[in-house]
Amino acid sequence: MVALDWTRLTGLRLRARAVADGLVLGAHASRRRGGGVEFSGHRAYVPGDDLRLIDRRVMARHDRPFVRELETDTDRALWLVVDASASMGFRGARAAVTKLEYAAVVAAALARVATATGDPVGLTVLGSPGAITRPARGAVGFSRVVATLEATRAAGDLSLDDAALDRALFPVAERARKGSVVVLLSDLVDVHEALKRRYLALATRGRTAVAVRVLDHEEATFPFADPLRLVAVEGDYAVETNPETVRQGYLAALDEARARWSSALVERGGRLVAATSDEDPVAVVRQVLAAAAGGRAS
Repeated sequence: MVALDWTRLTGLRLRARAVADGLVLGAHASRRRGGGVEFSGHRAYVPGDDLRLIDRRVMARHDRPFVRELETDTDRALWLVVDASASMGFRGARAAVTKLEYAAVVAAALARVATATGDPVGLTVLGSPGAITRPARGAVGFSRVVATLEATRAAGDLSLDDAALDRALFPVAERARKGSVVVLLSDLVDVHEALKRRYLALATRGRTAVAVRVLDHEEATFPFADPLRLVAVEGDYAVETNPETVRQGYLAALDEARARWSSALVERGGRLVAATSDEDPVAVVRQVLAAAAGGRAS
């Protein structure tokens, strides 16, 4: 298990706010009270909920406050799916943060933008252990996402546990309604086919899927010159190689994998955004927002 040094991020909340500053999700319809709104159930009150939604009859029966949940046929919830498998804990020699730490900054900034525009945001973590944060609006939604990310560690091999994928993604498939945006942040390296299938299946029923491929600079460019031994972070194998002889083939394979993901997403109305962990996260967040709004991403 890779312990993450969040101090390098100068406070995840502050960094996310700085990245999100000035960015807006754009004009859109969110779930709001009004025509066509239906009652969907009760849940326990949490600080920050609208006090007008407290059901006093239910509170009297249970001796604690519950709020009514309302929804329409169209949602604009943001669901963040963060890959926290072992490979996401990698940090190259020139990198300031791991891939997971970088993904966390982007995810938290997206949560900040979404909640600032009145949209609910939820989070599910892929890896061991995983975590799920149910969608919420405002400061409550943002704080829940950040707290979960700060407690996340890079560990596990997703290819060995299909059940973990089901536990993480089923709540999204079940709760994300038409109009929801589902953002996956992952290195997409050696991605188990089951994850790809399950994630692409979320780009149905009017939902938009945007995948952010996060690579370390060394993974993206393979800048090595001397012979080296590569050890898999996920899986039990190692390779000794001469970088000069394999670089071209490696980069071609990496680009081919990116193209396959991009093509599969575009077919379903989604987009792929490619990023490296030394890139300005503001630019990445802006690309994700544009892709979520139907713009063009790299």
